[in-house]
Amino acid sequence: MRQRQAVAAENVANSDTPGFKARDIAPFSETYRADQDHFGVHGQKATRSNHINGTVDADAAEPFRDPKGAASPNGNTVSLENEMLKSLIAQRQHDRAVAIYRSSMNILRATLSRS
Repeated sequence: MRQRQAVAAENVANSDTPGFKARDIAPFSETYRADQDHFGVHGQKATRSNHINGTVDADAAEPFRDPKGAASPNGNTVSLENEMLKSLIAQRQHDRAVAIYRSSMNILRATLSRS
């Protein structure tokens, strides 16, 4: 989510740069399926070497050139509307993940307070 927000922000920042090609990040579902195909199982991944569990994988989601972008006369393929939509989707996914985390924490707290 953070990485997708960063790529969208970079696209918006370069929306007036002649010849700039919009980039995007593969959806989580595709990355998850690719890991299963590559490793055979869904394992934990670490994004930093000091994480306790998981393996650091150099194949982290890399931005790729967005093929859906139509070029403007100066060769730029950034659509501000699409970038705003991508940012909104990333924000909603983040909010959903935080809500799930909070709910889990509330369940754990309720369980511990009854002991």
